Amino acid sequence: MNQPKQLSGVFAPVITPFDADLRPDAARLIRHCRWLLSQNCQLAVFGTNSEANSLSTDEKIELLDALVEAEIDPARMMPGTGACALTDSVRLTAHAVKRGCAGALMLPPFYYKAVSDDGLFRSFAEVIERVGDARLRIYLYHIPPIAQVPISHDLIERLIAAYPDTVVGIKDSSGDWANTEGMLKRFPGFTVFAGSESFLLRTMRGGGAGCISATANINPAAIHKVFAEWQSPGAEDLQAGLDTLRGIMQAFPMIPALKETLAQFAGDPDWRRLRPPLDELTEDQRRALTAALSAQNFAMPGLPVLQEA
Repeated sequence: MNQPKQLSGVFAPVITPFDADLRPDAARLIRHCRWLLSQNCQLAVFGTNSEANSLSTDEKIELLDALVEAEIDPARMMPGTGACALTDSVRLTAHAVKRGCAGALMLPPFYYKAVSDDGLFRSFAEVIERVGDARLRIYLYHIPPIAQVPISHDLIERLIAAYPDTVVGIKDSSGDWANTEGMLKRFPGFTVFAGSESFLLRTMRGGGAGCISATANINPAAIHKVFAEWQSPGAEDLQAGLDTLRGIMQAFPMIPALKETLAQFAGDPDWRRLRPPLDELTEDQRRALTAALSAQNFAMPGLPVLQEA
């Protein structure tokens, strides 16, 4: 497969801060993105853990503009641009390309279930044709536990054949290693990201590109270390450390737990805010999370801490 050089490494589906009126808080988002970049983590803004589907297309465009205007390098961004409405996906994808983003992470339209591969092919093809820009690089987003609309291997093959320079990779958030491994074997040269750092070492050993993982929001340097040192003698131990933290976070609702962790370590309780229908952790959950992280001596080095007035 003759592909242009594609993205690799560790990406965070960057959690989105909100102000007291539940509007996106661009200033906090910019600070968090700068810290992630300083930890060798790239930015998959508008992902699942970004509460992306609780944001309007206008809000996403405004946030993307704010990031670029704050000199966050768009070459290190892969915004999520997939939407149920074709026109929303086209608009956001075209804007991401215009702003110089390195790729677009694209969900299938996910409201209607049990749709055919033909229908999904038409959906992706319409976005590609309507954007009409040779710079566009699409990374498919396979997350059947949430979207309930899977992206089959046959559909991937068909999209690669039709758009070899545009459909260049995938994030596999199936949670099924056999599926990820099957992609790596069937599509050599196709860029495959694991959807969790739990699969990072196996993905790298199978020829994959890295991971796009929720917990990269709080543990980016350690995850990047596995990506960078996957061939080292200590790689298994490094992976075990990632698995321990992942297990702690998965014991709680993931997005509230990520925001609670950032609120605590940044000294900024406003990070706890979520848009409905999501809820903050309960007091009991907060205490349990704090205790579990403390028991692991967890830290977020270099994280800017809110200075009290």
